[in-house]
Amino acid sequence: MAGESRSGASENRPAPDEDAAAPGGSPSVAPASAVGGSGASVGSGGSAPAQGGQDPADPAAPPGFPGDSSLASALAALPAGTRLRILTEQGETRASAEQLPLGVHELEATAPDGRTARAHLVVAPRRLPAAPGRTYGLLVQVYSLLSRRSWGMGDLGDLAELTAWAGRALGAGFVQVNPMHAAVPGAPTDPSPYRPSSRRYPDPVYLRVEDVPEFAYAGEGDRDRVRTLLERAGRQRESVLDKGALIDRDAVWELKREALELVRDVPLGPGRRAAYCDFLAEEGEALEDHATWCALAEVYGSDWQKWPTALRDPRSAETARARGELMDRVDFHSRLAWLTDAQLATAQRSARDAGMGVGLVHDLAVGVHPGGADAWAQQEYFAAGMSVGAPPDAFSVQGQDWGLPPWRPDRLAESGYAPYRRLLRALFRYAGALRIDHVMGLFRLWWIPQGRPATEGTYVRYDAEAMLAILALEAYRAGALVIGEDLGTVEPGVREKLHEHGVLGTSVLWFERDWDGTGLPLPPEGWRADCLATATTHDLPPTASRLTGDHVELRDRLGLLTRPVEEERAEAAADVGEWLALLARLGLLQGAAGGQSEDSEEAQIQALHRFLLRTPARMIGVWLPDTVGDRRPQNLPGTWDQYPNWRLPVADAEGRPVTLEELAASPRLHALIDVVREGRAVGGCGPDPAESALDPGGTPPRTAPPGARPD
Repeated sequence: MAGESRSGASENRPAPDEDAAAPGGSPSVAPASAVGGSGASVGSGGSAPAQGGQDPADPAAPPGFPGDSSLASALAALPAGTRLRILTEQGETRASAEQLPLGVHELEATAPDGRTARAHLVVAPRRLPAAPGRTYGLLVQVYSLLSRRSWGMGDLGDLAELTAWAGRALGAGFVQVNPMHAAVPGAPTDPSPYRPSSRRYPDPVYLRVEDVPEFAYAGEGDRDRVRTLLERAGRQRESVLDKGALIDRDAVWELKREALELVRDVPLGPGRRAAYCDFLAEEGEALEDHATWCALAEVYGSDWQKWPTALRDPRSAETARARGELMDRVDFHSRLAWLTDAQLATAQRSARDAGMGVGLVHDLAVGVHPGGADAWAQQEYFAAGMSVGAPPDAFSVQGQDWGLPPWRPDRLAESGYAPYRRLLRALFRYAGALRIDHVMGLFRLWWIPQGRPATEGTYVRYDAEAMLAILALEAYRAGALVIGEDLGTVEPGVREKLHEHGVLGTSVLWFERDWDGTGLPLPPEGWRADCLATATTHDLPPTASRLTGDHVELRDRLGLLTRPVEEERAEAAADVGEWLALLARLGLLQGAAGGQSEDSEEAQIQALHRFLLRTPARMIGVWLPDTVGDRRPQNLPGTWDQYPNWRLPVADAEGRPVTLEELAASPRLHALIDVVREGRAVGGCGPDPAESALDPGGTPPRTAPPGARPD
C-alpha cells in the first residue's frame, strides 16, 4: 500500500493517477449520512470502522449513493411511491428535492411499506472560489516575527501591522500563517502549532494586550502592576531580540495571563457587553465546553484522561457542578476566546483594507492533542484507542505515529458532519483562504492502535465527496480560497478530485522534478497552475541553508543522518547544482557548472523566485525568513529535544533576530520583493492561470514527487 508521510521520502515515484474530468457548474449534492441502520456513511467511498453496514437490500437508503451525481438520479433509485420530507438548513420543510438551496439539509425518506431512512444532503457549489488573478504573498510563523512592542513573541498586533505594510508597501496579496489553534497549556507548553488542544478556538497567547480596549482603563490601584508587567514584557522581548534567548511561550503567557486578569476587572461598556453576549450566544455549547476544559485544566492538569473519572465526561452531573463552581474561570476563558477572535478579525480587516485580494491564509492542522479540549468535548466523534500517522516508507521504515486521535467517519456522517462544519465556519470567519495540512486526510488516514507500532496500522477511508462538498459550501459562504497540502505520496486520483473542486495544491520548488522521465528539475512550463508555489516551507531548510548545504551539517551535528555525511553532502550539492544549471539555461543566473554559480547566495535566492514567477502557478509564496537570509529551519522533522523547533525568531544570515520594524528597512528584503513583483507583472509561461483554474475539464499534471525528503 502506498504510504503518505508529512515529512516525505527521497526516492519514491508517483503512482499513475487516474484521469477524472471535472463535472459541470451545477451545484454538487452529496449524501452526508444515512442514519437508521449502523449510521455508517453511504457517500462515495465512505467506510466506518467495524460498525457493520446498511443492508444493501434496504430500498429506502440505497448504498453507494454517488456523491457526484445529480440528486435526481440518486433519488431515482428509491422505490416508487417513496415520500420525501426535507428540512432545509434555512428552516423550510419540503416534499420535493427540486431547487434545493445551498446548505446541509435533513432528508427523511419513507417507503410505501412504512420503512423510513434519514440522511443529510449537502448542496454545495461544484467548485470553490478562484483566486483573484495571479498573486503573491508572504509565509510567516507569527510567533517568530517580533516587533519592539511584542512581549517576547510575535502577536496579533504584529500580524495586523505586517499585513498592512505588506499590502500597501509591497503589493502582496496574502500572508500565510501557522495554525493559530489553542495550545495545550503545560510546563512547558508544547510549542508545535500542529498538536493543539483545540482547532476551533485560537490561542490567546497571541493577543496583544495593549489593544484590548479595557486595558487602558485598568483601575488606579492596578497602575503599578501594569507598569511592572510592561517592564517584565520588555525584558522578555529583549532576551529574545538582543540576548539570543529562545521564544518562551510559558513566560510570555504568564505575563499576558496576569495582565488579562487585570483587564477582566474592568467593566465592559454597553456596546462591548452586547458584543460579548452575542459571541457567547453564537458559540453556545462549544465555547462553554472549551472554557470549561480550560478551567478544569487549571485545577486537574491539561490531560483530561488523567482527571477524576466523573469529570472525564463533559455531560456528567459532576462536570456540570464543577462548571458552576468554576464559573468565574469559565467566563475568563470564554472572554479570552472572544478577544482573540476579535483581534484575528482585525488582522484580516487590516489585510483587506491594505488592498490584499486574499488577506490572511490560515492553516488547519490535521488533528488535535488527545488530552486537549476538543478531544474531551467531542469524545463521541473521536476513535478511542487510535492514533493517526503514516505507514512505513523510504523516509521512515518504522512508519510514523503523530499522536493525534482520528475522527470517526461513521459518527461524522451521523451528525451531518456537524463538528467539521462548525470548525470550518469558525476558521473562515477571519480567513481569506485556508490551507489544509495533509489534505489526504479528507480521503483516508492511517489509523494505529494505541500501544502498537505504526507498522500495524491500517488505512480508514472517509467520505471525501461529503467532506469536499462541505468544504466547498463553507468556503463559498466565506468567499475564501482553499489550499491543500498535497506533498508526498498521494493516492491515485486525489489531486484530480481536489482539482475538480477547485482546491489549490502545494508545489515546493525542490520537489518539482520530472519524476516520470529524466528526474531532472521540472522546467516552468511543466508546473501546474492551480497551486501555491514556494521555494521552501516551515518543515524544510530555508533557501540559504539549502544552497550552502548547512542543512546537511545541522543534521550531521544532531546525529540524524542514516547515511555517511559525505553521501548526504554529495547528494545535496548535486540537487542544488541541477537547479542552478536550469536557472542558468533560462538566463536567470550568470552561469553554473559543477554545482557552482558565479552569482552570490542572495542572487541565487532571487533567481529561484524569478523561476517561480516563470511557472503558471496562481499563487507564489515567499518564506519571510528567506527575505533576510535566515539559515535556521523553524521545524526539523524527526527531532524533539535535539533542536528548538517552533521557538526561533526570524533572523538574518548571521543569526541576529530581525524585528518587524527592521524588515521595512531591509535592502535584502526589498531586492527580493522587487524581483517577485516584477515577475508577477510579467507573468509566467504556460496556460493563463486564471483560465486554467476555471477550466472544468482540465486535469493537473503530476509534478509533485510522492515523498521528497525535506533535507
